[in-house]
Amino acid sequence: MAFTRKTRREQQLQLYSRERFSLLLLNLEEYYFEQHTANHIQNKGGQNERKIRGSLKICSKSVIFEPDAISQPIIKIPLRDCIKIGKHGENGSNRHFAKTKSGEISLIFSQVYFIKEHNIVAPYKIERGKMEYVFELDVSGKVEDVVETLLQLHRASCLDKLGDQTAMITAILQSRLARTSFDKNRFQSVSEKLHMECKAEMVTPLVTNPGHVCITDTNLYFQPLNGYPKPVVQITLQDVRRIYKRRHGLMPLGLEVFCTEDDLCSDIYLKFYEPQDRDDLYFYIATYLEHHVAERTAESYMLQWQRGHLSNYQYLLHLNNLADRSCNDLSQYPVFPWIISDYCSAELDLSNPGTFRDLSRPVGALNKERLERLLARYQEMPEPKFMYGSHYSSPGYVLFYLVRIAPEYMLCLQNGRFDNADRMFNSIGETWKNCLDGATDFKELIPEFYGDDVSFLVNNLKLDLGKRQGGQMVDDVELPPWARSPEDFLQKSKDALESNYVSEHLHEWIDLIFGYKQKGSDAVGAHNVFHPLTYEGGVDLNSIEDPDEKVAMLTQILEFGQTPKQLFVTPHPRRITPKFKNFSQTYSHNAPMADSPGEESFEDLTEESKTLAWNNIAKLQLHDQHKIHKEAVTGIAVSCNGSSVFTTSQDSTLKMFSKESKMLQRSISFSNMALSSCLLLPGDATVISSSWDNNVYFYSIAFARRQDTLMGHDDAVSKICWHDNRLYSASWDSTVKVWSGVPAEMTCTRRQRFDMLAELEHDVSVTMGQLCFRPFGTVYDV
Repeated sequence: MAFTRKTRREQQLQLYSRERFSLLLLNLEEYYFEQHTANHIQNKGGQNERKIRGSLKICSKSVIFEPDAISQPIIKIPLRDCIKIGKHGENGSNRHFAKTKSGEISLIFSQVYFIKEHNIVAPYKIERGKMEYVFELDVSGKVEDVVETLLQLHRASCLDKLGDQTAMITAILQSRLARTSFDKNRFQSVSEKLHMECKAEMVTPLVTNPGHVCITDTNLYFQPLNGYPKPVVQITLQDVRRIYKRRHGLMPLGLEVFCTEDDLCSDIYLKFYEPQDRDDLYFYIATYLEHHVAERTAESYMLQWQRGHLSNYQYLLHLNNLADRSCNDLSQYPVFPWIISDYCSAELDLSNPGTFRDLSRPVGALNKERLERLLARYQEMPEPKFMYGSHYSSPGYVLFYLVRIAPEYMLCLQNGRFDNADRMFNSIGETWKNCLDGATDFKELIPEFYGDDVSFLVNNLKLDLGKRQGGQMVDDVELPPWARSPEDFLQKSKDALESNYVSEHLHEWIDLIFGYKQKGSDAVGAHNVFHPLTYEGGVDLNSIEDPDEKVAMLTQILEFGQTPKQLFVTPHPRRITPKFKNFSQTYSHNAPMADSPGEESFEDLTEESKTLAWNNIAKLQLHDQHKIHKEAVTGIAVSCNGSSVFTTSQDSTLKMFSKESKMLQRSISFSNMALSSCLLLPGDATVISSSWDNNVYFYSIAFARRQDTLMGHDDAVSKICWHDNRLYSASWDSTVKVWSGVPAEMTCTRRQRFDMLAELEHDVSVTMGQLCFRPFGTVYDV
């Protein structure tokens, strides 16, 4: 899963570089401004004076010293706990903060944190009492500026009101950003043309890092103000496949960029200070890219899922993505359902409906007795009423599941501590039971439960997560009796998710989380009402004038959990594929699916015909093969000279492939829905493609652009063909239409001219058949 891969990459990078510092050592909503090479002088002036080499990092709410020697702990001094900042040995009252021109900075404080001693991830050690630390900067000329910065940040940290603190730190940050700009020397080429530059923050789980965004005609750049974790992040525009506008902190400020088709982990997530900057950057990327895959709609994914072209897992990932759920935002992490309700049996019976959780009810309504208590409280509650005092997805719940692979995230969220050992993620069965019976526990699952990486279930890092009341140490997660190993548990969980029962009932859970039962009277009837602040539009932060109230409200929203963006306002249809395959056995989550043809393709043939057909097939020899689409190929056309091959696919793209160079030359997306067939018009100048969005598209090969659109049907166009200067189109709307046409290259304009000659009606949808012709022009659908 994306989070697993990301944390593993970070761990490997830190191990290789021996760097222990990360932005997770900062408090939530804290910024890292600058660092300086320095010595920590211990026992200054004494016989045992020693210098510890390292780097001093200036942050908005703390000072952090990272020693070069990994045996030494990282030191974190909160600025609010500082008593004096100034020159070592200078006399004065505790309230006096002096400037110094020497190379040494003295900090007198009442509390200090020691972190990652011997590079071991563990709860922070805290030492209290009046102490003095002296740091010697390599460049003494910088000391004056550093002390001035520390004094300014200290004043902000000591303000009484949280809103005032936030406002002052924001002003300091914006002042720094205004005094700097993107370094154009970081461009990949001197010929790049600058389109736009603005201020923004790069978002990763629990962390935002300020800097400058720059977009040219070939690249997207982000340069962190602090140069961490590297001087510049660069993304080549031609590699971008998907971009999404995001709401961050309930504001329309986010933009997520993917260079992959199917992965849930993006290449960069940016948060802007102004919505217009976000929209402008989105416009530049979307309009520049010829290969850009258009943002797909929930309806298009729904149609593919209904017909069996997407697994349940894949469909849920797409819905999460469209509903603003991102692995980079723990307050909006992808949410997946509990599927299995049997964690006691020795064998898991997926043919028994009793094995599964009722997907038509939210977790809080699965236990009848608990539901009655919640309803009684709900009836007595004043407006605005809500049934559940906690959410089904929040940063705390996500890290509850992931603490074994993301311990530093948990320590960041909980101010340097792990949770109580008995409240940790100790057992699958115990966790389910608590969600079923607990008074305040209504959480759902995360995608990792249906992935391939078992590391979140195993204490591979040998973390000291505490001792439970029974005396046993918290170690690996206890599995159900029917799971022989963590790998077996994940495989059976995937089998359950892709089972017939879930395929038949998953739409009911989607109604609760992403659909019409999310809000309003339908939510009340489904016992699916959460706190008003969790819903999109539940509060207008811009209307809150009190800074303290605004900060408190935002913090509550981010930490409590957020309901996904509503994607459907009417009941979600059931899956209509007549036979569901066991996708978890035959299908990798990252690969697209299509039903494979079986022997039923020959079921209407005689035995003699079957034998002849198989003998002919056996004589075929594979000359070459190329995989150029992400999903099933639906149509193919070859130019007269055989130099170019055109294909359409359920991935919504029309592609042009050169047989000579064996390279993909063009990739075009007309629609956000699947393309069903393609053909070349006489002259090889125009290729026509039909789509599930009811349209037929004309693409000019010479001008490399869409030439025209024929809005021909009331439902998906399933097949098109060209015969005797006529275009024939078949559709799921139960019609075949005949069009008289004059290709654009035979007219004086660049537009096609097509008039409908006939409309042939059927009793059922015209789906995957072909259109055949007999000598006198009669059309047959087969």
